[in-house]
Amino acid sequence: MSTTSDLITAAVLIGPGALLSLPIVASQRGAHADSATVRRALAASAADRAARTTVTGEAAPPDGGEGAPAPAATAPVRLATVHRLPAAARRVA
Repeated sequence: MSTTSDLITAAVLIGPGALLSLPIVASQRGAHADSATVRRALAASAADRAARTTVTGEAAPPDGGEGAPAPAATAPVRLATVHRLPAAARRVA
């Protein structure tokens, strides 16, 4: 094979991969900035949660998540009215 055909084959095989890798590399740089923003937001949330814990006196969950919500007073649930069918009608149906 000649050098020209080797270069053309390499360009056909490697070229698309090289072109497609450019957006991937660019997105990885953007992901680093996004993760820094997420870390700052999580740190602010943890600080707020710690401040609320000291004010309310409730212990924070061991995994660092949000505490259980306070139980809400609920009104009694009204159920549907049940009508009894006569015994004869139940046997026929």
